[in-house]
Amino acid sequence: MATLVTLQAAPVLPHPADLDAKQEALFAGLRSLRRVIVAYSGGTDSAYLAWAAHRVLRDAAIAITADSASIPASHKRDAETFARECGFPHAYIETREFENPDYVQNDKNRCFHCKDELFTQLETYAAAHGYDHVIYGVNQDDLGDYRPGQRAAKLHHVKAPLVEAGLTKAEIRELSRRAGLSTWDRPAAACLSSRVPYGTPVSVETIRTVEAGEEAIRALGFRQFRVRFHGELVRIEIAKDELAQALTPEFAEASTKLFKALGFLYVTLDLEGYRQGSLNASLNQSQQ
Repeated sequence: MATLVTLQAAPVLPHPADLDAKQEALFAGLRSLRRVIVAYSGGTDSAYLAWAAHRVLRDAAIAITADSASIPASHKRDAETFARECGFPHAYIETREFENPDYVQNDKNRCFHCKDELFTQLETYAAAHGYDHVIYGVNQDDLGDYRPGQRAAKLHHVKAPLVEAGLTKAEIRELSRRAGLSTWDRPAAACLSSRVPYGTPVSVETIRTVEAGEEAIRALGFRQFRVRFHGELVRIEIAKDELAQALTPEFAEASTKLFKALGFLYVTLDLEGYRQGSLNASLNQSQQ
C-alpha cells in the first residue's frame, strides 16, 4: 500500500522590511509602557515578548512565570534557561487555580478561571513593586481560536503588544530566528489541564499522570505531541511529520507498557495526529 504524505505549505511571511517595521512598532509600544511585567510561560511567543521588553526597557521589565501544578516542570526549566541566556529578570509567582471549584469542574471556561487567577496575582505583584502594566504573549493568529483566557486579559486590562504590532505566529518565529533566540522553533505548548476533556474534573493527580506520560514520550524521541486523558483510556497525539515513527510495533509495545504502568486500562494512538486544541471539537459539536 502506498504511503500518503501530506505536505503543508510554509507560511507566507511579509517582506523583510515590513517585518522589521512590525518589530519596530512592537519596540515603540513597549517603550511607551515604561515598567512592565511579562506573563512568561517560556513558549515561543512569551519568550520573544520577554526578550523584546528587556531589549527596550532593560531591568524595567520582569518576566514572571506561574508556579502552578498545571505547568510542566520541563516548561519551567526551559523558561529559566532562556531567561539566563538573555539575561532578563525572571521570577515565579504562586497561583492557586486548583482551589477554585469553577476551575476544577473543567467546563469550557476553565482557561478563563486560570488566567483570571494568574492576572490577579500579577496585578497584586505589580502594585507592590511599582510596575505600570502587565503584558502577555497572545498573537494575531490566536484571535481566531477559542481562548477564554483572552476575556480574562481584557477584564484585568492586560496588554497584548504582539497583537498591537500585528504579529502572527510565523512572524514571531521568524523574528526570533533572526534574533538568534533558541525558542524560535519551540513546539507549541499549553498547560497540562488542556489534556483533560471538558466536563471531566481536573485534579493535580490527573495532570501529574499526564505529565509523566508526556515526559516518557519525549524520552522516546518525539518532539510535538500530546497525551490526552480520557479516564481509563489515554489518547496519544503525535505530530504528522513524526507519526510514521509511532506506527510501529516497537512504539506500540513501549507506549502500552509505560501508560499501563501509569494506571490506564486502554492505550490508543490518534491517527489524525497532533492538532492544537483538539478537545475543542466537543464544543464545536455541541454548538451545531
